[in-house]
Amino acid sequence: MSSVAVLTQESFNEHRSGLLPEQSRAAAAGPSAGEDEDALPTYKEAFPPLPEKAASPEGTQETVNAWTSKIRPLKSSIITQVFHVPLEERKYKDINQFGEGDQAKVCVDIMHKTGAHLELSLAKDQGLSIMVSGKLDAVMKARKEIVSRLQTQASATVGIPKEHHRFVIGKNGEKLQELELKTATKIQIPRPDDPSNQIKISGTKEGLEKAKHEILLISAEQDKRAVERVNIDKVYHPFITGAYNKLVGDMMQETGARINVPPPSVNKSEIVITGEKEQVALAVAMIKKIYEDKKKNATTIAVEVKKSQHKYVIGPKGNTLQEILDKTGVSVEIPPSDSSSETVILRGEPDRLGQALTEVYAKANSYTVSSVSASSWLHRFIIGKKGQNLAKITQQMPKVHIEFTEGEDKITLEGPTKDVQMVQSQIEAIVTDLVSRMDYAEISVDPKFHRHLIGKGGVNINRIKELHKVTVRIPPDNEKSNLIRIEGDPQGVQEAKKELLELASRMENERTKDLIIEQRFHRAIIGQKGEKIKEVRDKFPEVIINFPDPAQKSDIVQLRGPRTEVEKCSKFMQKIVAEMVKIEVSIPSKLHNSLIGSKGRLVRSIMEECGGVHIHFPTEGSGIDKVTIRGPVEEVEKAKQQLLGLAEEKVLMVVGTKNCFCAQLVIHYHMLRTIKIIFFFQQTKSHTAELRAKPEYHKFLIGKGGGNIRKVRDSTGARIIFPTSDDKDQELITVVGTEEAVQEAQKELEELIKSLDNVVEDTMNVDPKHHRYFVARRGQVLRDLADEYGGVLVSFPRTGSQSEKVTLKGAKECVEAAKKRMQEIVEDLDAQVTIECVIPQKFHRSIMGPKGSRIQQITRDHNVQIKFPEREDPQAAPPAEAPIQENGEANGEVKEPVDPNAPKKCDVIVLSGRKERCDAAVEALKALVPVTIEVEVPFELHRYIIGQKGSGIRKMMDEFEVNIQVPAPDQQSDKISITGLAHHLDRAKEGLLERVKELQAEQEDRALRSFKLTITVDPKYHPKIIGRKGAIITNIRTEHDVNIQFPEKNDENQDQITITGYEHKAIAARDAIKAIVDELEEMISEDITLDSRVHARIIGARGKGIRKIMDEFKVDLRFPQSGAADPNLVTVTGRPELVDEAIDHLLNLEEEYMADVVENEAKMAYMRPSGGSAAAMEENRGPSKGFVVREAPWTTGNEKAPDMTSSEDFPSFGAPVTTKTSPWGPKRF
Repeated sequence: MSSVAVLTQESFNEHRSGLLPEQSRAAAAGPSAGEDEDALPTYKEAFPPLPEKAASPEGTQETVNAWTSKIRPLKSSIITQVFHVPLEERKYKDINQFGEGDQAKVCVDIMHKTGAHLELSLAKDQGLSIMVSGKLDAVMKARKEIVSRLQTQASATVGIPKEHHRFVIGKNGEKLQELELKTATKIQIPRPDDPSNQIKISGTKEGLEKAKHEILLISAEQDKRAVERVNIDKVYHPFITGAYNKLVGDMMQETGARINVPPPSVNKSEIVITGEKEQVALAVAMIKKIYEDKKKNATTIAVEVKKSQHKYVIGPKGNTLQEILDKTGVSVEIPPSDSSSETVILRGEPDRLGQALTEVYAKANSYTVSSVSASSWLHRFIIGKKGQNLAKITQQMPKVHIEFTEGEDKITLEGPTKDVQMVQSQIEAIVTDLVSRMDYAEISVDPKFHRHLIGKGGVNINRIKELHKVTVRIPPDNEKSNLIRIEGDPQGVQEAKKELLELASRMENERTKDLIIEQRFHRAIIGQKGEKIKEVRDKFPEVIINFPDPAQKSDIVQLRGPRTEVEKCSKFMQKIVAEMVKIEVSIPSKLHNSLIGSKGRLVRSIMEECGGVHIHFPTEGSGIDKVTIRGPVEEVEKAKQQLLGLAEEKVLMVVGTKNCFCAQLVIHYHMLRTIKIIFFFQQTKSHTAELRAKPEYHKFLIGKGGGNIRKVRDSTGARIIFPTSDDKDQELITVVGTEEAVQEAQKELEELIKSLDNVVEDTMNVDPKHHRYFVARRGQVLRDLADEYGGVLVSFPRTGSQSEKVTLKGAKECVEAAKKRMQEIVEDLDAQVTIECVIPQKFHRSIMGPKGSRIQQITRDHNVQIKFPEREDPQAAPPAEAPIQENGEANGEVKEPVDPNAPKKCDVIVLSGRKERCDAAVEALKALVPVTIEVEVPFELHRYIIGQKGSGIRKMMDEFEVNIQVPAPDQQSDKISITGLAHHLDRAKEGLLERVKELQAEQEDRALRSFKLTITVDPKYHPKIIGRKGAIITNIRTEHDVNIQFPEKNDENQDQITITGYEHKAIAARDAIKAIVDELEEMISEDITLDSRVHARIIGARGKGIRKIMDEFKVDLRFPQSGAADPNLVTVTGRPELVDEAIDHLLNLEEEYMADVVENEAKMAYMRPSGGSAAAMEENRGPSKGFVVREAPWTTGNEKAPDMTSSEDFPSFGAPVTTKTSPWGPKRF
């Protein structure tokens, strides 16, 4: 490695003892005039000539001169250094493993860590040569790693004074890091509490010597400096600083020392002087001389000046006090602003006090304070839009300060007396004018209506403002105020008030309802371009419908308007939603056209058949397989099955020759599986045929429930499409399928239609007692027969003829089918019986089911008629008591006694139909009668079973389809009733008992968790136990799963902490708290004095600095609050040994930061002198000679010296040069 000059311990001690006598005398003599002249540079040295080319035997070569020798070539950012490690210092000496093993791994790790590139080689002496390439920073880091990991380490110590250690460390340890990096060593400095002054260095021999040299240099530099603190009474500081800090600036310039005088706001008498020892001694002597002189000659006088006028005596930033001091040499002492004293003290030479007193009174009386009465609501009109009105006044009178205080009915004016009087008269005129033509009103409106009054984008409130020419102030949401203020023209204010109150009244009668509609349906409800929602809004014009923003992904649609209209609109929209169930079916896109059919007939037939579902195919050519079906759930599923069935019949791709084809058939099933079948078959094509039949035959052809047409479809494989009500041609029937299937289906249908065209007439006998059944309700049964059986015409004989003959006319098959059906009806009528089923009326509603669904199902299943009785009126009067009988008679009439066991009429349900069917229907009805059982559940668990707002019990009732009745709390009963269908009760009972077990287990666990433990802890330790932002106590709570409660402020027992949880965990938490308390009791608190000016730097940004100190030394630091009696007092709390370390560290920081503070304050005082003092300093400095050189061309010849003010002789960079015109034209360079 490169060698360095080393400063030994002996030479260092010699340096500290001072210069040798001969050197001291030479230094004291100073430089002579001849030496000054010899020291001046020559013109050629200052301005070396440009290089010139000269011929040489070897060829053209540039001459070397002063100019070229001083030009530095640009260096690459990538550098390369070679380090050599001798054999005896190598850590890994195994020659056989060179390039592998631990040494290679270490090198790879160094390259990864530092980003530098390493190349290793072995010298003949088996020393290790390492070439390191990379950026300077990376190379230096790699060098340090190489020394510490590839080279054996040595160690040494160097002793320097303890107070110099912090300069070796540097600010935030930066100097120490730089030193370690530079010397490739590890430097250990003793802690502040360690009395040793020895610094330990470890590294290579060369690095050790270099590090020792650098440390000794730092210490030697600090030996030259001195710091002196002088206590001077605070009242004499102004005489030392002088007016505008001019005097102290002169002293610093004269002595070269830095003088830090505390500012007037800091209650400190200590003046700090830093610099070289001689400079400091000279500055101290000058300060003490001024102090002694002023203390001896200065006298004081005290005068009373109103407190309100003190600020005028002080002036902006204390300029007035400085001005008085500059003019008279007298210091003016003003009492603090928080003091009630009005006494002002003048201190200075006796003959100058009178002049200073005159100046003080002149300044105090130069300003006045006045006020103008104006209601607070008028303030903003006085100020004007963007302060225009006020700006006119302040431009005329810039020295007057106008202050508006919110909530006060006055305006404060402050400034020169005459100016204030003029401004006051102007503002009073404005106020008078505003009061004559302005008014205001306040109304109370519930805050929840405020945003509706404002309207979307402020449309409502802006309209009112513009219409009535008023301003309306609606309080923001965070104020939660009811008051709305209206200001402006009196008439406009009243009209706006009336309109706002009407709007608020209307809103109070409105209702807002949130409707939950899945967001995926919103667009469908709104419609393309909003046409569908427009229809809804037109139907309910008084209801405002608000859909959420699509970006919010919300399902809430808000309805607002009159209550009844909102309810109607809500039901209407829910009905729309019910029709909006949507699913997607995957069908190969190549099949879509064949599924849609000619002019959409095929898909339209499916939609009509499935209850009007909507089927949406993707755009042709898009290649998308997804087909969307939307509508009621059951119908959507039905349409899905039909589409998948049709898809199975279609061939995707046919490839082959003329007669034989290889086809790949892809069939998509609803279970999302794809089966690929490859087979050979004869050429097939989708074929279509059309038939015509009278519309009245269509139902007969279709058959009941589509039975007839399904037979044809199943037997032939063709699909038959009948016209819809919207089609113009109502007779056209379309057959779709393979050619063979279509031919077969067409043949069968044609035969059916032909037979229907052969009209025949037949008769049958029907007992007259049954005629009424067929012709009742305007012949509804006959119309049903005609619709079902191809328009067959049935004629009954006239009423009263007693004829049994009934005539049927129509197609032969239709007549036969209708005749057969009529015979079945007659047989049913002959076999019909009427039976009664007694079920208490209270169960009838449950038996009927929602909208009578259950009873309708029984009627269809058993083909019976069921009639429920009229409901009994509970408010009807009971029957009158029977009259008193005499001799066994009552008014001559004898009544049979009423059977008390006879059922009530309101309980009897009547069933009509075949006996076996009625019996089955009765059993079905009785099975629907709810049964009630009771379950034993402890009373204390009832509220948990009910759940929050009944959610628990509702969930069970919905899950098990039963009704659960919990007794009222005042009954204190353990019985819970379950009512429902018999087959549901067992499941409900099991579920309830299971819930009881869960609750009992929770109750037992709750009892175990409720163990309480109380410990006594001194309240002063509570914040420490809680920790910063509750971190410590939260950790204890989480770790031990307990609840820890600290006493409230008004509790009597402030030292009691309660722990609740499992017993063993509560004890563990108690032990954890006790451990913290024991540790806290061992701690001590010590107060130290740190200059308040360094507090902010020690604390750091957002407390980062203080947290670092507290974490490092495990102590707590408390800095004084603003306004504290002693602003310099800092409290350190912790273990005794850690407190001492922290205090030493803080004092070191204070000393380091104070040097910066003193320097900054002195710099600020120097950089901001007054204009007068700056000029004086320039005068004292004398005229500058500028830059002087010897042997310049203009001193020896006739050449004129360059004009330094000329932009031509000395052009500035980037500025155009104005050339002097010449009769010979411009200069050429």
